[in-house]
Amino acid sequence: MILFLAARPVTAPPVRPASRRPRLRLRSRAFAPYRRIFAVPGTRAFTAANLLARLPMGMLSVSAVLMIAGSRGSYALAGAVTATGLAATALAGPWTARMVDRHGQARIAVPATALAVLGSLSLLLCVRRGAPDWALFASYAATATTPNTGGMSRARWAHLFRDDPAARHTANSFEQAADELCFMLGPVLATLLCTTLFPEAGTAVAAALLLTGVLLFAAQRRTEPPVAPAPATGRPRSPLRLPELPPLLVTFLATGAVFGSLEVVTIAFADGHGIRTAAGGLLALQAAGSCAAGLLYGLLRPTTGAPPGSSGAWGTAGRRFLGCTAAMAALMLLPLLAAATGSLAALAVALLLAGMATAPTMVTGMGLVQSLTPPSRLNEGMTLAVTALLSGIAAGSAGGGWAVDHLAGAGAAYGVPAAAAALAPAVTLLTARRRPNRPAAPVS
Repeated sequence: MILFLAARPVTAPPVRPASRRPRLRLRSRAFAPYRRIFAVPGTRAFTAANLLARLPMGMLSVSAVLMIAGSRGSYALAGAVTATGLAATALAGPWTARMVDRHGQARIAVPATALAVLGSLSLLLCVRRGAPDWALFASYAATATTPNTGGMSRARWAHLFRDDPAARHTANSFEQAADELCFMLGPVLATLLCTTLFPEAGTAVAAALLLTGVLLFAAQRRTEPPVAPAPATGRPRSPLRLPELPPLLVTFLATGAVFGSLEVVTIAFADGHGIRTAAGGLLALQAAGSCAAGLLYGLLRPTTGAPPGSSGAWGTAGRRFLGCTAAMAALMLLPLLAAATGSLAALAVALLLAGMATAPTMVTGMGLVQSLTPPSRLNEGMTLAVTALLSGIAAGSAGGGWAVDHLAGAGAAYGVPAAAAALAPAVTLLTARRRPNRPAAPVS
């Protein structure tokens, strides 16, 4: 028996691919920061609900334009109505956020959303029934009470990881990527609904998603930040009185101008080449580049351990923010150069690359807003940043449209987003010396 066993040929065990399992481990380890933040109980639930509530942000204005232009035959009227709603949001947004900070997310967000949804439904009925133009403006202005759903989600992350800057950085990166995804999918969904079903379908679905998402989000009470105690004496001060915040808001204004002008100029460039339908795909590439860059940026180590409400973050994080804005300014030259060639393929690649600098800029900027703003005013501080961004989008859209009409072709108009991007590092650099590295005074 022993001799028989010894005579048997020895066969080596099957060789398993050595590289497959290490690769899986490397991938698993690379995305460990995201798994870690979503391992906290309640985070997946409020994130899913917030994404449902945030998707209409990319649908409402597009749906309104398609609905009004389709029924009244005037893009000028549609644009004026949506611009009025944007201006009303810039005024009402910080006030709504202040109420959220003072009374809690669930207590304020639900009635504010209900009022905004009523405004959307009123706009739908006014368009459907042929109401006067002033009724359209009044109805869409009522949607200005829509709460900053992205800001409320970021406030929850900031509260959950108030002592963990690495987790806050990863969460902010995820939120920025989610913003890009919603603003990439929202217009596509709105256009599909309005063109394949009926003109009012986009507004109706967006209103339903917004209300459902906010109700589900508000129901997640265990992750909701606690309401800060009211100040003992004196009136609460605005975060705008923090000396470091206004220059930072100017950079958000410039970044918004990049987004607004880039959209208008790209549509005009594609239209000039006789393929206006390709504009959506070109803009989606820019958003896709930003979304991917945001997710990858979240895997990097954070730049500061400063807790929310202190300005000690302006050291390393301030320098990284300057680097991000400088990279955005440099990459925004690529569409201008690509447009000069007249090639849509070159422009597509340029927009994809240009988008990769916007998300890191926004993530780092939002992180600085969180670090500078006291927790009791966090929603208001982030809403001020979003308001600056929206104001920049409106200004950039107007500037881009003017450049298309008055410059030598849409290709030259890409100088507008390039100039807006250059403004961000210029403001950051000029105001850097005036930012003291000190604990922030309480803003209560």
